[in-house]
Amino acid sequence: MTAADLIRLNNLPLVGKLVSDELTLGLHHSRRNGVGVEFAQYRDYRPGDDPKRIDWKRYAQTDKHLVRESETESSHQVRLLLDLSGSMNYAEDNVSRLDYAKVLLASLAYIANRQSDQISLYGLRNGQIEPLVPPGKQAFQKVLGVLTSVKAAGAWPDTVPTLPGLKRNQTELLILVSDLLQLNDEWLTLLRQAASPHREVLLIQVLGNQEVAFNLAGFYQFQDLETGQTLEVEAGTVQATVRAAATTYFQTLTDQLQLPNLRRVRALLTDPPALVLRELL
Repeated sequence: MTAADLIRLNNLPLVGKLVSDELTLGLHHSRRNGVGVEFAQYRDYRPGDDPKRIDWKRYAQTDKHLVRESETESSHQVRLLLDLSGSMNYAEDNVSRLDYAKVLLASLAYIANRQSDQISLYGLRNGQIEPLVPPGKQAFQKVLGVLTSVKAAGAWPDTVPTLPGLKRNQTELLILVSDLLQLNDEWLTLLRQAASPHREVLLIQVLGNQEVAFNLAGFYQFQDLETGQTLEVEAGTVQATVRAAATTYFQTLTDQLQLPNLRRVRALLTDPPALVLRELL
């Protein structure tokens, strides 16, 4: 399904499940080394869990749907980080960058929950990384709820925020969705600091077709979605300049983000979300 079709459903939990199901259909899942070996505890079955993980013997004893967790499973942290600066409100053909990003993160939350990973959600707003949903009980459901309602606004000052620290003996998967539009090198600096042997970074850059191709003609009023400033120009007169600047910027990102433990994919607002996630994963 296209992003426009999914967003029109106006039901992010359902959309996340549909995309995650489409992504995982027919795939053979590999298990991390040691997952499920050291039993830690039972927990209640939650929507999104794989029914195969229900302990049916315990169900016969307790009449409750319980899922087994292990120490290895609970030591893996998946942090979802959403850019909430004003530029995420950019839209083409009634699909906003923010809504597209929410679909991607909701789908990834479903996948992480099915693997019994710890899930948390953060937002990058006004140059700071804000905790929106901490890891813990019901974090998966809370992530879906916060994603549904969260708004983007404001600018990112020329500062580099601090990422949450890693706990001892914990590995982390940081998944960031952003347009990566920057004033100087704030995104590059943050990402260089983020990627490490204990923190793998998956990066999805979401862009509009016109931001990449810029094939507009005629007079347009352009607005900076972070500062509110506007500028009216004849698009044809600046087309070559804009295209050249975009090409240079994208090449800079490609060159500078050739880092160990970091993977980046680019998504256009017209790309089916499941295909984007398939490429990423």
